[in-house]
Amino acid sequence: MSSESPFRFGLERVREVRVHDEQAAQEILAASLTRRGTEQAALAAAERSLAAARLIAAPAVEPAAAVPVTGAALLAGQAWVQRLERRREQAVHASDRAEAQVGEDRVKVLAAARRREALDRLRDRRRAEHSLAAGRAECARLDEIALRGTRYASPAA
Repeated sequence: MSSESPFRFGLERVREVRVHDEQAAQEILAASLTRRGTEQAALAAAERSLAAARLIAAPAVEPAAAVPVTGAALLAGQAWVQRLERRREQAVHASDRAEAQVGEDRVKVLAAARRREALDRLRDRRRAEHSLAAGRAECARLDEIALRGTRYASPAA
């Protein structure tokens, strides 16, 4: 039976804070990934709308169009396509910003993980040192018990 105290890591509270920071960074990254997906979906929708608008506006400018198109209708169609192009550009910028944010958040998660892992390695080293010291102390106690047993044993005569 060992009289050694159980292992206690003095920086456990700091390690718990680091674990919490890492989890918070992971949650922020998850939110950024969701935002990026939303922005990419918005970009895809804007591109589809623009492609559809160009297809609709294209027959109006063809010379062989069956129905004559007025200048006002051409201008309205062109304005509509331009509005959709601006929306697409805004969606591209929003998607790029979301992608950049995901990259920044990934870096933060990696940094938080490195800080936590450093404390984990220190804790593991200290635990191993504690186990080694406890083993040595136990061995010394057993040696002392064995020595006492041989001193007090009566010699065989």
